[in-house]
Amino acid sequence: MSEQTPKVKNLNSASAKELDKVQKQFDEFDQQVKDLTMDRMNAAPKQETEPQTKMSQNQIADSKDVYLKPHKIISCRDKFNEKYRDDFNFAKEYVLFIAENNELVGESIDLWTKPFAGVPAEEWIVPVNTPVWGPRYLAEQIKSKFYHRLIMKENISTETNNMGVMYGRMAADTTVQRLDARPATKRKSVFMGAEGF
Repeated sequence: MSEQTPKVKNLNSASAKELDKVQKQFDEFDQQVKDLTMDRMNAAPKQETEPQTKMSQNQIADSKDVYLKPHKIISCRDKFNEKYRDDFNFAKEYVLFIAENNELVGESIDLWTKPFAGVPAEEWIVPVNTPVWGPRYLAEQIKSKFYHRLIMKENISTETNNMGVMYGRMAADTTVQRLDARPATKRKSVFMGAEGF
């Protein structure tokens, strides 16, 4: 037994065995929680969500063009590394997307971006559930906003005793998309991802 378990005097052997079994289950659970590495969390199944915005291609095509601009800009004194100029030019291209706030449905998204060293930090206020034009790096940053939810799952043990089947608990995780950006297109295309990001 670990040092954290208080010593109990006058335990009969059945009670001592039961206490040892509970301690063993607790130690196994504790080890499972410690084994949750980022690689394992990133491999966790993604929770499926329904798109909040149900717009047809015609509705997207008829919507007015909304171009996003940064709300605030904070300059950077670092020099931009010209090796990454092509990547930066690709990342700053404007794409059409629909942003969704899955945690606070209907509330606009307020976030900061700084895609490369040497470029200014920008604050964006992105309206949700409507097609908007914004830089690719903004859509990608919105898409990357997720968290891992740890849940307790019932796990039936194969051990049985005179009291019936033993139940244990096991830590399991799922990935929840907090914010989402779905590609939209005003042109009809055979290839769905033609203008994706």
